[in-house]
Amino acid sequence: MNIGRCVTVVVLVAVLSTAARAAPQSAPWTFVVSGDSRNCGDVVMPAIAAATRANHARFYWHLGDLRFIRDFDQDYRQLHPNTTIAEYLAGAWSDAQQNQLEPFGDLPLFLGIGNHEVIPPKTREEFIVAFADWLDSPAIREQRLRDDPHDHRVRTYYHWSMEGIDFVNLDNASPEQFDAPQLQWLQTVLDRDRLDGRIRAVVIGMHEALPDSLAPAHSMDIELIEKTTGRLVYAQLLELRASKPVYVLASHSHFVMEGIFDTPYWREHGGVLPGWIVGSAGAVRYPLPPGAHQAHFARSHVYGYLLATVQPRGASDRDPIGLEFREVSEAAVPGAVLERFGTTLVRQCYDQNAQY
Repeated sequence: MNIGRCVTVVVLVAVLSTAARAAPQSAPWTFVVSGDSRNCGDVVMPAIAAATRANHARFYWHLGDLRFIRDFDQDYRQLHPNTTIAEYLAGAWSDAQQNQLEPFGDLPLFLGIGNHEVIPPKTREEFIVAFADWLDSPAIREQRLRDDPHDHRVRTYYHWSMEGIDFVNLDNASPEQFDAPQLQWLQTVLDRDRLDGRIRAVVIGMHEALPDSLAPAHSMDIELIEKTTGRLVYAQLLELRASKPVYVLASHSHFVMEGIFDTPYWREHGGVLPGWIVGSAGAVRYPLPPGAHQAHFARSHVYGYLLATVQPRGASDRDPIGLEFREVSEAAVPGAVLERFGTTLVRQCYDQNAQY
């Protein structure tokens, strides 16, 4: 027996085994997030859908506000110039389904609820019925039943897990949210994530940004009740961050900003969570707020999306998800959309759909 050869083989096997454990278990993968597609979303969202597919993203996540509801969207008016407000209210959400969601084809699409989804006469209950195919998609339903085999209720808040990342979609579309049942549900989800070794990061998405951010004028700071519950949620996320990375995404404000919680309040009250605002999927674009110069990154009067890249386990466990903003230019609008809505409307969406 060749002892030296045996020793060499054992050492080689040990080295290969150690390398296998250290090596990433899979390749990086991506997902896409944006929100606020009212006004010109029928023009911009198909371009985001095309970019999502081009980036080979696993899914797209919309953070709420599909249609204006309070008045006609410019793109809807272009297709239906003689419609009444009653006809618009009856057809606005089916229009969003056809022109904004269906361009994603069979790509998984996760849908949040925004404040414009609950502007009267619209209601949260009507939204659930109208968008049940998305709110009760296989990934959401399977996760809900794994959590509780007897839970068959479709909600506007839910979560789903993918390759060690737990994605949590919250509902803060109206001032009474977060209500007690949602807060308790979130605490249960986060407690489970904390103890689950398979979960290595948590991404939280919602419509309005949590309070005390760099954009307080259009966030959960407006009403005392939502400021209180928003701070409770932030505290829950801080507690989880002690053991796992947490990322917080919102829209509602129609600009793009990174580092929204790097504020004196949160530096003095527990710590800064990574946070973005990305309300840039077609809504009338806002100027940046006064505190924007303190942000890590900020853009106004742009359309676009966040491209998130998830690193494989073992590659970057402290910060496994990289987020970057990708602009969608007028040139990216698909030809079929340009033909349907016309050059004039598309140009107006890019040149005039803004507040200054």
